[in-house]
Amino acid sequence: MHKAVQGCDYVFHLAALVGIPYSYVAPNDYVAVNVQGTVNVLEACRDEKTPRIVHTSTSETYGTAVYVPIDEKHPLQGQSPYSASKIGADKMAESYYNSFNLPVVTVRPFNTFGPRQSARAFIPTVITQALTRDKIMMGSLEPVRDMTFVKDTAEGFITVGLCEKVIGQTVNLGMGHGDTIGTMVKTILKILGKEKMLIRQDASRVRPANSEVMRLISDNRIAREVCGWKPKYTLESGLTQTVEWIKQNLDKYKPDRYAI
Repeated sequence: MHKAVQGCDYVFHLAALVGIPYSYVAPNDYVAVNVQGTVNVLEACRDEKTPRIVHTSTSETYGTAVYVPIDEKHPLQGQSPYSASKIGADKMAESYYNSFNLPVVTVRPFNTFGPRQSARAFIPTVITQALTRDKIMMGSLEPVRDMTFVKDTAEGFITVGLCEKVIGQTVNLGMGHGDTIGTMVKTILKILGKEKMLIRQDASRVRPANSEVMRLISDNRIAREVCGWKPKYTLESGLTQTVEWIKQNLDKYKPDRYAI
């Protein structure tokens, strides 16, 4: 880490194990990578006196919403080993700011989607199945997610990460409204012209009941009003770009396999 950050003016820390289903299989790995790995980055930046560190959080740290929209003061809930490990990482970043005055900003994106996304995410899973199979196999369709197109998220990382007014703080990146997974599946099928395609639930894709996060909707006022970030893409315009990219890169996916 010292070698990686040496001489850097800005360090964007996005490294993590991110798959929620796999965190049920290998929780120790999530602690080692997400918590200890973050400490390694923070310690290296501290030693190298890095002028700015942008740490990546996740809306999963909030768990099922106690209230919506979710602002940065919302309670943190470890509803999966993944979310618990990210809470630990976020708190280590907070502690390095409070203890050592390390200039770290924590960016907390809500669900990002777009071209090149891993098959572990539900949107590429739906698109690839729709393009190659006669029905869609899904987990729960009821959870609500606040989906942000990847270009907006990337711009948000730069805008918020470099905003002097939020050093030492956590800032949400999200659209500010949500849709159910089921609604988004139907939107994808509409874009593909396959509205009548069957949608079936696969029990192996359903999270444990107490681990499922049912509602995530962002309060993005700090990002918008303090840092000047504003999303440019709607859900449908982002999905259209994503569909086109996956159509051209279908060979990179394995639609018949459930990736955890």
